[in-house]
Amino acid sequence: MAASSAQARQPGATSLLSIGQVLARLTPDFPDLTPSKLRFLEEQRLVSPARTESGYRKFCASDLDRLRLILSMQRDLYLPLKVIRGYLDDLDAGNSPSLPGGVTPGPSMLSTERRLSRDELIREAGASAALLHDAVSASIILPAEVYGDDALGVLRALVELQHSGIEPRHLRGFRGAAERELGLIESALVPLSRRRDASSRAKAAEMAVEIAGNFEVIRGSLIRSALGRLTG
Repeated sequence: MAASSAQARQPGATSLLSIGQVLARLTPDFPDLTPSKLRFLEEQRLVSPARTESGYRKFCASDLDRLRLILSMQRDLYLPLKVIRGYLDDLDAGNSPSLPGGVTPGPSMLSTERRLSRDELIREAGASAALLHDAVSASIILPAEVYGDDALGVLRALVELQHSGIEPRHLRGFRGAAERELGLIESALVPLSRRRDASSRAKAAEMAVEIAGNFEVIRGSLIRSALGRLTG
């Protein structure tokens, strides 16, 4: 299967990690990651950790990189597992595949997300303290002790929108729209959420990502269509 699996099973392989150690390294960037989701990704043939004689899973460094790539593609690109699996199969075959939309995941997808203080966030985004305050007041950015790359991207976008006269207060409806989409996702997941087994919870998490990705496709199409009428 994956090159990572072969490496993990080589005699004398060192620095193998338990599930607990993998979670400790990845959950700071992927807080929704659980042991059941790791097992689900293995069931879906996306990663193949080595096994001890007692049957315990052991992950090597390349397994860790592979998991980070998978989780990043789910979180940042909203890709379903079948698309991710196809990409990884091409990668394992020695090809240089591109994902739908021409995106080619690079080293940045394997890097650890930064943790920015309020002042660092404002400085990196080229924003003012007032703009961040307005963004928090409009629920576009949630208040926090530290901020990640997602908040940085949003604040940078708000800086650009401000040049066009669009302020955070004009975008208050965005939070409400996001909450309504979340309600639709929760409704769709009811049959799975009623089950208590780990596999169902992992499938529910995967289905939520897929539904969110489909919402993104529809939203983008509607905006492009509206822009066509505006500029046509």
